Amino acid sequence: MKKTDLPSVVIVGRTNVGKSTLFNRLSDDIKSLVFDTCGVTRDLISETISWQGKNFDLIDTGGVSFKKIDDRILQQTQIRAQQAMENADLLVLVCDGIVGPLIEDRAISSHLHKLGKKVLVVINKIDDKRCQEHIHEFVQLGHLHIIEVSAQHGKGIADLLEQIVNHITKSSGQEEVSTPASFRVIAIGKPNVGKSSLINNLLKEDRFIVADQPGTTREAISATIRFCKEDICVTDTPGIRRKRSVQDPLETLMVKSSFSAVQDSDIVLLVVDGSAGGMVDQEFKLAFYTFEKQYKALVVLFNKDDITDESTAVDLENSMTPYKYFFNKVMSIQISCKTGKNVGKIVPMIDALWKRHSQEIPSDELTSLLRTWLERKPLYKNQQLLKLFNATQIKSAPLTILLRVSYAPLFQDSQCAFFERILRNKYDLRGVPVRFIIRTAGQK
Repeated sequence: MKKTDLPSVVIVGRTNVGKSTLFNRLSDDIKSLVFDTCGVTRDLISETISWQGKNFDLIDTGGVSFKKIDDRILQQTQIRAQQAMENADLLVLVCDGIVGPLIEDRAISSHLHKLGKKVLVVINKIDDKRCQEHIHEFVQLGHLHIIEVSAQHGKGIADLLEQIVNHITKSSGQEEVSTPASFRVIAIGKPNVGKSSLINNLLKEDRFIVADQPGTTREAISATIRFCKEDICVTDTPGIRRKRSVQDPLETLMVKSSFSAVQDSDIVLLVVDGSAGGMVDQEFKLAFYTFEKQYKALVVLFNKDDITDESTAVDLENSMTPYKYFFNKVMSIQISCKTGKNVGKIVPMIDALWKRHSQEIPSDELTSLLRTWLERKPLYKNQQLLKLFNATQIKSAPLTILLRVSYAPLFQDSQCAFFERILRNKYDLRGVPVRFIIRTAGQK
């Protein structure tokens, strides 16, 4: 798997040696889930890293094992780790310095020798005095370059980065420039509604692990797609259940990972199982939280249309009726990740949505529009006439409008809703949240 055309540096090793902790130490933005349990990382986590003017893709993998595994998800984890190793330009083999090289470490090392790849052996947890008893043993793995680090405390990280950039080479001999994504799209929803299948369809590759059991995806994982000369970052997230249903500490971290990804996104794809016969309270809350609290552009995707009959579709529509006012503001589409129905419409849809989400409206145009409507239909609060002096868009994505008014405390939710309806009637704001900031004229 290659996220970009940059050299790929792949972190490998057996489970629970600190691979994800090392990835997080090297990474600026994307964070891999760390928990004191074997096998937490399943999918490949990647980020572009810059060091001393050189860029490379850093990839975290699930724990590598050559033992026979019956678990289908763990099998897919191993397959992805193997593919990442085969495609790597440089491999970073992480070992636990406290216990020394184990049989699993030797098996992985032997496999890396067969691949003929460049390998850096990283002895982790060097801050623990017990490491000194085993450091000399890692020479037996047969790799020339051995680096001692503490991923948790940052010791030796600069030396590791120095070694990495010294070992990676580019066929062109020129530096690649890493360009940030134009915008970030995230898929959220309950467990097992098809989020990973959706992202795999959008990427046109088997990128994320898909299984029938809930909780397959354990952390927010991103990849990049290109559409109309724009790079779009798409993120898959763990399923979100009702708070009282979450008992496992690992699942608590998974849910936090999802909500953190929502906050970092621009557009949210809320994936719903359309065959379930209706949206549930948790899904409505996710929609409102995303659109009205976090001000993210929103598309609701009703998946599994291939197994949704007419009666179920009616039940779904009925469940949404009390919130029709909300769903008239956002975008929705019926899809099937299994058959591919309407999946091809999603990327053009979010590209158009991004243009609406990031549009700019001239201040004089805004002011004239809103004041004209106030003249036609004056607003009163506590028998006081509400006056608007000017309106200024101060931000896009989300569309944020500053209103200078006669007395700010009198302009509350109902008044803002009045202005929002005016804007939605005038401009194409489908799927776009509108945020108002109210200030009394003359105040900062």
